[in-house]
Order: sequence, then structure tokens, then C-alpha cells
Amino acid sequence: MKDFLFGGARLNSAVADFGLFVLRAFAGTSLALAHGLGKLPPTEGFMKGVTALGLPPQAAWLSGFAEFFCGLLLAIGLGTRPAAMIIAANMSVAAFRQHATDPYLRAELAYLYLAVAVMFVLVGAGRFSADRVIKR
Repeated sequence: MKDFLFGGARLNSAVADFGLFVLRAFAGTSLALAHGLGKLPPTEGFMKGVTALGLPPQAAWLSGFAEFFCGLLLAIGLGTRPAAMIIAANMSVAAFRQHATDPYLRAELAYLYLAVAVMFVLVGAGRFSADRVIKR
């Protein structure tokens, strides 16, 4: 009990991998359904916002793709590291370009998704994922 409360789970333990699964499934599903789904196809307003950042209008499609399809890939743990890299790139633009002058509370979600994506780039999907099944 003392190890659980104060020591944490070892990185390759079943408990740690279950924690990765819960975070991956929740963050990926939330990103895909709450944010990405509404961007496919991109609305005219969203495309104007993207071009106002100095990006081509096609970037609106890429953002929707990153959030919806890569969010789903992250949720099931398929191609986790490449999907997380694409999400991290998209969230970097959202956090540091779109919300650059916004107060933290407005940019917080982009920073949070960026942090989650970077974490999955670094540690991978864990044992409860499609990546693990394919690797076997």
C-alpha cells in the first residue's frame, strides 16, 4: 500500500499501462468528437481564422484531420506516436499562434492537449493498445 500511495507504478507495470489507456482513450475521444468533428468540413469562419494567422486555407482541413482522425487513432492506440506528433504540431499552432495573446484560461485546453500529445510521443501507447497487438 505504501508503494502505491507514495512510490507510484513502475513504467512498464499493468497499472501504469492501464493509466496510459485511460488517458489515451479519454483525451483522444474528446479531441476527436468535441473538437475535430466540428471542423470537418471546416466552416467559412474557421477558414478565415486560419488565414488570419498567415496560414493557407488548407491548414483548416489539416487541423480538422489532426483533431478528428489522429484523435481517434490516439484513442485506440493505433500509430500512437505519429498520431501524437501530428496532434502536438496542431496544438502548438493553436496554443502559440491562435491563442498567443489570449489569457491563459482561453488557451489552457490547447496547452493540455499539447502536453498529453508530447507525453504519448515520448512513452508510447502502452500494452493496452492496437500498437501492442500489431507489434506482437
